[in-house]
Amino acid sequence: MNTSSFTILLGGHLRLTDRLRALTRGTRMIAADSGIRHARLLTAQPELWVGDFDSSDAEMHAAWPQVERRSYPAQKAVTDGEIAVAEAIRLGATRLVFAGALGGERSDHALQHYLNALGLVADGFEVVLTSGDEEAYPFTDESQLELDLPKGALFSVLGFTALEGLTIRNARYPLTNYALAFGSSRTISNVAEGPISVSLRRGRAILLARPYDHSGA
Repeated sequence: MNTSSFTILLGGHLRLTDRLRALTRGTRMIAADSGIRHARLLTAQPELWVGDFDSSDAEMHAAWPQVERRSYPAQKAVTDGEIAVAEAIRLGATRLVFAGALGGERSDHALQHYLNALGLVADGFEVVLTSGDEEAYPFTDESQLELDLPKGALFSVLGFTALEGLTIRNARYPLTNYALAFGSSRTISNVAEGPISVSLRRGRAILLARPYDHSGA
């Protein structure tokens, strides 16, 4: 087990895939409220379960009586997911996998996961968000991503600011030292030609990959 690598179990959609197994293998786990249900999917036991438990039912509580719980009031200033992340960092996390971070019933929570991840990466943490079907990789100033994608897989680069010096290699639509205006859709729905490389000189962005989606091939 990698004691500094944590999976945060969140309330969104999660499908078991080989890539999800690889991302979470050997990690410690903390569940945020209803995210505990994903522990069974991953055949793992979290070491901690946190939240206000407003979306956890009696069946979930009965299934995980041995997991340490920390309860918080419903009227609080942060989300259950952010509490779980803070606990992981307190326990020594340097790498974080947000499992169940994408999609789900609450788009506001999904967007907050993106924003939280961007802030963490800017502070030096390694972060990936996943639903099993999709993976999101935040990156910021003076950074480079090397991502092993199968040929034909769809991916997009989402700019959360204007981007300067964006370079995308080994893709159907490559870019070199590109300036992407904030809000531009120029980098949506690209297609990997195999493992891709993405680098950025300035800005904040998320690469959203769909490794199993070859509809653009």
